[in-house]
Amino acid sequence: MGQLLAGRRGLVMGVANERSLAWSIAQAAHREGAELAFTFGLPQLEKRVRPLAERVGASLVLPCDVQSDQDIASVFAQVGRRWEKLDFLIHAIAFANREELKGLYADTSREGFHLALDVSAYSLVAVTRAALPLMGEGGSIVTLSYLGAERTLPHYNVMGVAKAALEASVRYLAADVGPRGIRVNALSAGPVRTLASAGVGGFRNVLDWYAANAPLRRATNQDEVGDASLLLLSDWGRGITGEVIYVDSGYHIVGVPSAVGGERNERDQGADS
Repeated sequence: MGQLLAGRRGLVMGVANERSLAWSIAQAAHREGAELAFTFGLPQLEKRVRPLAERVGASLVLPCDVQSDQDIASVFAQVGRRWEKLDFLIHAIAFANREELKGLYADTSREGFHLALDVSAYSLVAVTRAALPLMGEGGSIVTLSYLGAERTLPHYNVMGVAKAALEASVRYLAADVGPRGIRVNALSAGPVRTLASAGVGGFRNVLDWYAANAPLRRATNQDEVGDASLLLLSDWGRGITGEVIYVDSGYHIVGVPSAVGGERNERDQGADS
């Protein structure tokens, strides 16, 4: 076990199963000596999250519906009773109704829009506010984004708009809490097989496209995201805040595929990129 995060305590919100990016971050933090607590959203996720928490020695596993201010307050009250200080917070929470990820973005329902923005973007604001009394003067908050925040991607629709709001929230929150020595950043991961990605149509094609066109010629894996998080959670990243750090094999820098060395099939350019 490493010592990069030795003596630090963190709350991980958003683990769904062992494929979750939040779980990869939790494993990396645990490997570097951090003590962890977890929350789960839907009641049926407890049976998945609790065994994972036990694997990294976490005894505090709490339900939290991030649409409920009462739930959020209860979680942080319990964390405060367990620990005198919270050093970092992982926010890996997003949701949109599956039907909103099909067809045209213009057909997004008002209810679906509100739900996606509330769960996927406003929740970062709510949990940051609740975490501040426990963080005191110093701490790190890390959330997860995706390239759909800045580019239109097939089948991403309202979730792309929610991720754009999330990234804007990172900047505004960073400005708010920076004077207290608290940093807020996002990791923008490439496509990874997770429970959430299962709801995105044509996801297999997305993985293949990234692997063929990213500068590193491979898709992203969970461990790369977990290891990258250590920069933002530790003192190594003490001068970084308000940023979106890409962990996507460099895909976000790529323009039209034909310009990335070798020949590409132009017919596929508009599909599941």
